Amino acid sequence: MNSSIPSSLQRITLGGGCFWCTEAVFEQVRGVHAVQSGYCNGPVENPSYEQVCSGQTGHAEVVRVDFDPSVVSLRELLEVFFVIHDPTSLNRQGADVGTQYRSGIYTHSTEQAAQARQVWDEAQAAHQGRVVTELLPEQNYWPAEAYHQHYYARNPGQGYCAFVVAGKVEKFRKTFARLLRPAD
Repeated sequence: MNSSIPSSLQRITLGGGCFWCTEAVFEQVRGVHAVQSGYCNGPVENPSYEQVCSGQTGHAEVVRVDFDPSVVSLRELLEVFFVIHDPTSLNRQGADVGTQYRSGIYTHSTEQAAQARQVWDEAQAAHQGRVVTELLPEQNYWPAEAYHQHYYARNPGQGYCAFVVAGKVEKFRKTFARLLRPAD
């Protein structure tokens, strides 16, 4: 995914634990044109997966989602985001533990930040004030290594994919059937 996108599209960057999970879900959303796994909001330049997993780079595992707002709104994407992961768990999702697995919405404009704040406030109210999702501008983004891209689509039988990712995908499909990408 290029760093620039067509003017008809928008980009949001989301951290909801392991990027294999969030990528697998957002690749199935209608109106999403591209999803790229990567790392952001840590000071280290061009970190490797191993460095990020050490917890020493300050980066979060994220997905960049390029979407057509005339087909799917930022609000809808954020509603999906808040359902497919636990926004009340600090620095962990399930068995994945560390600051790299933190919950985050990383915005690309002040307008987007304002829209995200509105949905964040609603999630905060729904979770009785326990949401720990950070809401910040995206900074120092680096794409993850090629073998991480489209991981679930290429490895559905791999253990983590079969037992963790598949559950998140199924939850999305049941909860947001109206947002499913049409079958090709």
